[in-house]
Amino acid sequence: MRSQQEYVLRTVEERGVRFVQLWFTDVLGTAKTFSITPAELENALEEGMTFDGSAIDGFSRVQESDVLARPDPKTFQLLPWHPEDTPVARVFCDISNLDGTPFEGCPRHVLRRTLDRAREQGFTFFAAPEIEYFYFADADPAHEPVALDSGTYFELTASDLGSDLRKQAVLTLEEMGIPVEHAQHEDAPSQHEIDLRYTDALTMADTVMSARLVVKEIARRHGVHASFMPKPLAGVQGSGMHTHVSLFQGDTNAFHDASDPYGLSELSKRFVAGVLRHAPEITAVTNQWVNSYKRLVTGYEAPVHVSWARNNRSALVRIPVVKRNKVESTRIEYRAPDSACNPYLAFAVILAAGLRGIEAGYDLSREAATNLYAMTPEELAAEGIRSLPGSLNEAVLEMERSELVAETLGEHVFEWFVRNKRAEWAGYKTHVSQFERDRYFPLL
Repeated sequence: MRSQQEYVLRTVEERGVRFVQLWFTDVLGTAKTFSITPAELENALEEGMTFDGSAIDGFSRVQESDVLARPDPKTFQLLPWHPEDTPVARVFCDISNLDGTPFEGCPRHVLRRTLDRAREQGFTFFAAPEIEYFYFADADPAHEPVALDSGTYFELTASDLGSDLRKQAVLTLEEMGIPVEHAQHEDAPSQHEIDLRYTDALTMADTVMSARLVVKEIARRHGVHASFMPKPLAGVQGSGMHTHVSLFQGDTNAFHDASDPYGLSELSKRFVAGVLRHAPEITAVTNQWVNSYKRLVTGYEAPVHVSWARNNRSALVRIPVVKRNKVESTRIEYRAPDSACNPYLAFAVILAAGLRGIEAGYDLSREAATNLYAMTPEELAAEGIRSLPGSLNEAVLEMERSELVAETLGEHVFEWFVRNKRAEWAGYKTHVSQFERDRYFPLL
């Protein structure tokens, strides 16, 4: 840690950094920051910086407001979009109480605590999300969203602003030391995807936060708007964040077993069984907005049925085919999360569900071999295939009953999250939409 701090201080001095942004997130995954000058950096690295936590959603109450932002020097990075004559850097922070103990409302702490549980069992948790999003002409919610192109999957055009913006976002991420596996145009008009290269889950959660900010910043500088809203347009696909995960024991992929016909270890099957059994309970976290459930519907390639398969993309959990001689890439793909989730909390509950399956020895259900979207409710029931919650309200009710989610998030985050989502649902229920006016006003 000392050498990391020395590297940060030396880099700030050598590069003439003028400001260092301290980054953290609230419980909903909204990026937050405040800036310090280089003169304050050494003290911040040693002791943390005090700020008023009562101003942040899900943090402290007024009577217990002050908390510490403690920079993680491993996350220090220059921000490429700032002018060269006034360099600016950022560093992610863990939030602590004034006595130095971890602050219960810090999402980074929630994930770190769950990763520590896995580490006690000899596991390191890796993740690689596929982040989908849209570009629109402007950010005014009073305007009908206007896409920048009419492309579809893997569209290749000679001149396309959306593709240029995506390319600039990827190059900026690479300049920040964030490796991108690949990027592409997605199915819907002006929808794009950036796939981040596998790394440990804490680094990846930080990376997701960075990637969302980079995408939005590049778009803003070109006078357009990037949106991670799960379902901004009716009648086309929504934006998911399919997340590939695996457990390693040292340098060995614990999900692989060469003697299994599918190359899957017994441990990986129990992990999948845990994720499937607890999927309805964790959905309020992986899909936390009213709008998330406009994406999780049949007909738009989003998973709605609790099942697993190897090549069947209608399943909630997919087991990707592993390339020959690439057994270290054995993994599962959890397809429910959307790109607007809090990645720290989402990764934590996915891991916790999988660990529960391992610890309790859950048996894996039969593989879904057919297109689940084409099955009737009666056929699904006969196969014992449940559905994910159909609304935020249903998801929160499932979450409230979940001992697993309460334990994983901790009392502070769990209770605040449930209260916040109840309030969101209450506001949604009383809103009269344009759909209702169009449908009922002339008739009733």
